Amino acid sequence: MTRYQLEHAIRAACYIAGDTELVIIGSQAILGTYPDPPDSLTASIEVDVQPKNRLENTDAIDGALGEMSQFHTTHVSMFMV
Repeated sequence: MTRYQLEHAIRAACYIAGDTELVIIGSQAILGTYPDPPDSLTASIEVDVQPKNRLENTDAIDGALGEMSQFHTTHVSMFMV
């Protein structure tokens, strides 16, 4: 996953959660500090996020954007660069 792809996922997750801030969990969090890390650190196409201020909407993000969702089906090829 690239920084651009992460930003796309963040925008979508913020929209679904109704929040302007997210907590990025896991390996893709490195993209927040290092926009161009080595390829070995960007192999994952998954990003784990949690709304910072609306925790009750965490499951809504997973349902709308997670594996087997329309978002995932539409954008998975974008992430598999």
